Amino acid sequence: MDVIDFFSSPIGLGHVTRDIAIVNNFQNITTNFVSGSGAAKILENLKFNVQNRYNPPSFIIKNGSLQNPAKWLWNYFQYYKDCKNISKEIIQKDNPNLVVSDEDFAALSIAQGKKIPTVLITDVLETKFTKGIVSLIEKKMNKSMKKMIDKCDVVIIPENGNNQDNIKYVGPIVRQTNFSRDELRQKFSFKGKTIVISIGGTNAGQFLIEKAIKSISKSNQDFEIVLVSGPAVNKKYENVKNLGFVDNLHEIIFASDLIISLAGKSTIDEAKAYGTPAIFIPIKDHFEQEDNAKEEGFVFEDIERLDELILEKIEQKRNQIICNGSIEASKIIKNLIKN
Repeated sequence: MDVIDFFSSPIGLGHVTRDIAIVNNFQNITTNFVSGSGAAKILENLKFNVQNRYNPPSFIIKNGSLQNPAKWLWNYFQYYKDCKNISKEIIQKDNPNLVVSDEDFAALSIAQGKKIPTVLITDVLETKFTKGIVSLIEKKMNKSMKKMIDKCDVVIIPENGNNQDNIKYVGPIVRQTNFSRDELRQKFSFKGKTIVISIGGTNAGQFLIEKAIKSISKSNQDFEIVLVSGPAVNKKYENVKNLGFVDNLHEIIFASDLIISLAGKSTIDEAKAYGTPAIFIPIKDHFEQEDNAKEEGFVFEDIERLDELILEKIEQKRNQIICNGSIEASKIIKNLIKN
């Protein structure tokens, strides 16, 4: 039996959800996940084999803006060193045929040092968190990251594009459901027009929850508000159906009439795949979220016009997009094992 050690970044929930979509296409392969925080909890809930070992640094968010990115980068560097020790221990014990990393560069470094074939799943080829003098440190980290990327047997990018060298574009990677939209609406007891607010695996989007609830309430329309607050937000909100922490956000997105979310790539891809109208508000100065949101026509300042956006988007026609990225990614990984 072939063995894959699958290291999934626990910074947010988007990495693990697309990884689940890929692994669901595997047969006769033993997959050992390594992750942490809410990402590990999702894997545990779905009965995957997972070690909950990683403890990522939290973003500091104030009024929707990323604070002190230099400090976060320093904390990330310490976290990276811890992850190297953890991944070294696990890889030595498992002796896998292949190491797959979803933006966990510590595991890549260890596996490449041991000459184990590696696959990287990422939609970011360099980071841009800092400015000024501190950015010199980030540039150095990006150079190290580039070397690891170049050494990978395959780099899978969940976007549409032209393959080049070891980089393979597979299109959006999203989880599938066996239920129809009507079946899901019954399953979740959704009535009338349903607006879902989702902020992922941290409390970084709490500002968006509060703004969105206020804007929906001001509309004076009979909208059902469904909150997916995730594992890090415990605050109670009135007149809101709070589902808390879920492992099937893709189904909730499909069943809803509108999703309001931070601009994480996996949530964007799932909304597009299921044709659900959406509003994506990025964390300000979080380069990755700002880039994702811009591609969908949104900026941070749109949070001040949520009132009109909600009324506009909830009337938007649904348009599902066929996404085969999970199948394509799983084929690439399976072929690498065979070879």
